[in-house]
Parts: sequence; structure tokens; C-alpha cells
Amino acid sequence: MSTQIKSPGIVVDYVKTIGIVNNGYNGRGFANPYDIIVHNDSRIFILNRCDPARASAIRVGICTLDEEYLGEFGKGFGTGDGQFVWAVAMALDSQDRIFITDEHSNRVTIYNTDGEYISNWGNSGSGDGELNGPAGIAVDSSGNVFVVDQHNARVQKFTAEGQFIANWGSFGNGEGQFNLPWGAAIDSDDNIYIADWRNDRIQKFTNDGKFLAAFGSTGYGEGQFRRPTGVAVDPEGFIYVADWGNERVQILSADGSFQLILRGEATISKWASEYLASNPEEKAERDISNLIPELPAHLNTPYHISSQTEPYFWGPVSVSLDREGRLYVTETNRHRFQVYQKR
Repeated sequence: MSTQIKSPGIVVDYVKTIGIVNNGYNGRGFANPYDIIVHNDSRIFILNRCDPARASAIRVGICTLDEEYLGEFGKGFGTGDGQFVWAVAMALDSQDRIFITDEHSNRVTIYNTDGEYISNWGNSGSGDGELNGPAGIAVDSSGNVFVVDQHNARVQKFTAEGQFIANWGSFGNGEGQFNLPWGAAIDSDDNIYIADWRNDRIQKFTNDGKFLAAFGSTGYGEGQFRRPTGVAVDPEGFIYVADWGNERVQILSADGSFQLILRGEATISKWASEYLASNPEEKAERDISNLIPELPAHLNTPYHISSQTEPYFWGPVSVSLDREGRLYVTETNRHRFQVYQKR
């Protein structure tokens, strides 16, 4: 089964899959993960958004690449200190502070990497510094925090303490305009990249909001997107896009030209293997299941194909990178993430 459309410009190898669904309120496993950050000490932080039935279990889990589960933090569903309603994305600064957006409560909540609640900031509205559906978040080399202000169709720049600095953008599809923007990333030159969700493109700006470029168009082809949700940029300038509506990840070069498509190559995780070893009846059912079926002709959309093909991405909502060049793809619908290594 071919899972990559390859380019000579970049080679990315599948490493492993980590995850298993967790229907409880704590412990190993994930519940609708939405974003990942990787600390320089190799700890992996996973934001569990949770579906409505498990909303009170909203939390950040912590694990390692070797699948050691280290614990979790967060104070569950709500609008109190350290709580979330619709958590979306995370960013890590040089002071070991984790910034987490909540598109329902219109605020940013801050924890440290030991899981201790620090503070939150943000007010609802459309004025300078006010938020309406904050989604993607990123931190530049000076510690400034950039928040994608989804329903206000703009990007806002704050200090780490939430003091307003600047904003840019308006509703539309022209240069520097947005239609339900979502993900955000920053490159090594402190340029800002925004996943412009409903405009099916990635936009690039200077640190002070000057438009530089736009990449992509609507469609299923190479370099085209269907509702991109996440973006990341590596030190060489390669751009990684969670092409959510197409159930794939695309990699572009620094100039926006297409390089590579990843469809997903998931294998069973260590956690899932241990679970199945303890539950032989479920393993027996899995063993006789067809997890890579031949689908009828009418089930030919990316959603239908990915939802029925277990190794493929299903709901790839965000992409993240670590300092070793590894790519982490968060799959909200299969409660897992896949890891790839750029050569």
C-alpha cells in the first residue's frame, strides 16, 4: 500500500505510532487529541480536547517517544482557573510556559511544564486585544505570543502576560485577509505562517504583519488544500501542513512549491499491543477484521477512505516538530499521533 507521494527534495521516514483511546479521566491514552508540543528534554505534551460526552476529562497528557506515560495536568471542563471548554492549540516559550487557547472562553491559559497553573488572559470582543474564537498560537524568539483570532479574521500579537501589541487582518480572500483562520507557526526568522482554513491556503507574514506570500488553492491535487488546520516550519524552511479536509499532510518547500504528501502509515502502538494482550477476545476480533478494505466505488472521498483504512490519517488536525527533525501528526479521530523522521 503506497502511503506517500514522494519528491526528490525531501525524504521523510515513518517511525512509529503512539496512542490508544482513553474513555476515562486520567491515565495512559488520549481522548480527541488536538495538538502536540515537544520539549527540549524530549517530553511530549498532548492536548486532549475530548468530545462532549467526556468533556470533564479535558487535560494535557505527557509521554515520551519510548511510550512511557508520565502523567497529565489540567483542571477539566469549565471556565475556572486552569479549566477549558473548547481547547484548541498550544505553544511553548523559552521560560517553560505552555500557552493554551480556548475558543469558547476566548482566552489563553498558561501552565508551566511541571503542570502547575500560572494564569490566564483574554477578553471576549472585537476590539484591540479582544478575542473571538482564539485558535492557533505561536511564540517568537523574543517571547511575543501570536494568537489566531478566528472569528475576528485576524492575527493578534501580545506579550506573554497578555498585553496587546498589534493585530492585522480582516475578513475576505485577498492578501492578508482571512476566512476562519486556524493554525499558526513561526520560522527561524520569526516570520508568521497562518493556516487560512476556509480559504484553503497558508499565508506568510513578517513579524509585524506585512504580507509576504500565500501558498495553495482549493482542491485535492498536489499543493492544494481542503480546510488546512495546522502548519509547522523546520529550520530549512520546509512547510508542513495538516491538510485536514483531505486527510493528509503535505510538505512544501520554502517558496511554497509542492514536495511531498503523507497519507499515514500507522502501526499498532505499544499501549494498544499491551491492551490486546490482556484482552484476547478483542484481539481475536481484530485479527479477523479487514483494516485495509477494498471500498465500493461510491466511497471515494478522503474521509470515507481514511475512516475505513486504519493506517491512514483520520482527522489530522495539527503538525508539530522537535529539534531532532521529527514530525508529529496528531489524529483526533483515532486518538493517536504518528511520528516521522526527516532524513
